[in-house]
Amino acid sequence: MGNTEMAEMVNQYFASVFTLGHYSAVPTRTGKTEVIDKAELRTINIDREKILMNLLGIVILSHGKCGLSTCTTRYLVSMAIADLLVIITEVIIYQINYYYFPKNFLDITPVCSVNAVVSSAATDCSVWFTVTFSFDRFVAICCQKLKTKYCTGKIATVVLATSCIFLCLKNIPYNFAYKPWVIIDNVPWYCVVKPSYYTDHKWMGFSWFDTVLTSLLPFALILLINALTVRYILVASRVRKGLRGQSKGESHRDTEMESRRKSMILLFTISGSFILLWSVFVLEFVYYNITGADPTDYTPSEYIFQQVGAMMRNLSCCTNTFIYVVTQSKFRDQLKSMVKYPVTSILPLVKKHMNRDMSRVG
Repeated sequence: MGNTEMAEMVNQYFASVFTLGHYSAVPTRTGKTEVIDKAELRTINIDREKILMNLLGIVILSHGKCGLSTCTTRYLVSMAIADLLVIITEVIIYQINYYYFPKNFLDITPVCSVNAVVSSAATDCSVWFTVTFSFDRFVAICCQKLKTKYCTGKIATVVLATSCIFLCLKNIPYNFAYKPWVIIDNVPWYCVVKPSYYTDHKWMGFSWFDTVLTSLLPFALILLINALTVRYILVASRVRKGLRGQSKGESHRDTEMESRRKSMILLFTISGSFILLWSVFVLEFVYYNITGADPTDYTPSEYIFQQVGAMMRNLSCCTNTFIYVVTQSKFRDQLKSMVKYPVTSILPLVKKHMNRDMSRVG
């Protein structure tokens, strides 16, 4: 098979392939999807910044010097690690492989199917770690009796480990949903969805289960948790203000309310960011199911809407570190110290070397 024929086959493959689990079509080099190729390339160019920010978040939070509780730190570190895995599997390997390294070992059927499973599992973990963190903060703010038993480092580890194991096992069936697109010299290349995935009732039920578990249910739970938290805080603040108003001459600060306010800000910014950045993806899923449209045959405007949803979903994997910088003063201090450390470490060595040279000259 000549290089020209192989290149044409690769283009046809990328024009028709359909990613399972998250319903995001692969951009092609020709036709209607070319309108967003430049946007895809710009997305690739900021991937390094996403990885850097997540790595900084992991390192800083792991030191445990941000004034956060042990359980909160473990949730945030786990979220950052899951987000980093999503960026590596869903964005770096997937996009860079398509644009810069077509037809390499990552395109062999067993490898690309495993990468699809890992990508889906990492996305699920990123989503559900956000949900478990939101519930932990809800308990810490609203359930004072349960707080001492639930909001501990040990419980956080158990919850995160159990969630991770379950979500990884849940995505294993996707490894069997693909078949080779072409076989060259007895080597299976690329991954295409088996026709039975769209007709077999078991696969159709599993697809609905996956989408509800990954998108709709977390979306609803986070909205519910935030609504209950806001309701409790409003009621509690009125009661505390009434009690404090009965004490004459007291002007000291309410440390309990300040602590709750900090937890509330962190909770609402993380969960609010999740809701905002996943909203377009959820709307596209609802549109896809209500209209019965075929995502592989979208119009240009429908395709752009779908890809914007996928881009915003991927963007949600790098926003948490920015949220920490905005909302947590001690995190900002640790970040400044980390940035200054190379300079503060090198300057004494430079001064020492300059003094030694000057003493020799003298």
